[in-house]
Amino acid sequence: MLHLRRCILTRLLSSPAASPIPFPLHRLISAAVSPNPSFAVEDYLVGTCGLTRAQALKASTKLSHLKSPSRPDAVLAFLTGLGLSGADVAALVAKDPLFLCAGVEKTLASNVAGLTDLGLSRADIARLVSLVPFSFRCKSIVSNLPYYLSLFGSYENLLRVINRSSCNFLLSDIEKVAKPNLALLRECGLGACHIFKLCMLVPRLLNSKQERLQEMVACAEGLGVPRGSAMFRHVLHAVGLRSRETVAAKVDNLKKTLRWSDAEVGIDCLRLRACW
Repeated sequence: MLHLRRCILTRLLSSPAASPIPFPLHRLISAAVSPNPSFAVEDYLVGTCGLTRAQALKASTKLSHLKSPSRPDAVLAFLTGLGLSGADVAALVAKDPLFLCAGVEKTLASNVAGLTDLGLSRADIARLVSLVPFSFRCKSIVSNLPYYLSLFGSYENLLRVINRSSCNFLLSDIEKVAKPNLALLRECGLGACHIFKLCMLVPRLLNSKQERLQEMVACAEGLGVPRGSAMFRHVLHAVGLRSRETVAAKVDNLKKTLRWSDAEVGIDCLRLRACW
């Protein structure tokens, strides 16, 4: 029976474009197989999920607590039912191995239902799962998404920001983090259009601690660029992508090499950003 279950999953995941299957399939698989005391996580990741041996070795360190394939099997059936191909599933598991431990009915299926109610298609949801599996296994993604859809104007724009981001801003506390940060940017004289463009370029502004954002603003002002000026957002973009130490080192280097003053560094902001 174990061999049969793995054959079923392997065939589903290896198809070029897996056709949707009903969620209850995982119940049939799980019910037919009892926990396997000799379950080997690394072999499962290679044989069933499609990871390379190197990927599986790395991912297995986060899944050492798994003693049975029942929950991972349920997750794989869910992903296949959502329309992800075998390659998509392998990439997702390599990116976030703990996704295999997510609760299907209580979390994953519930999130699909909530996002569907927001107007997302199953194809939209499948893309989101592939891009941010970390966020998708948390229920707050459903309550947070409308805010970001409104901020960026469309689902496609939101995906562009997600693609540029290495942070899980979709899970940040909107009331305590995102909204105060955007309010600070407005206080700096940035309009809605400029804030939108800046967040597209530097998504971590959405979930940075406000102290860090205040430091970035102070750094921009320290370069001789006042709030409200046309160049302010460009300087904020430049410093927002780097640490304070890196910014200070780059500025010192430019001043020494080109003999620029602080004011000249600020005025030549666009050239400064290009040099970085």
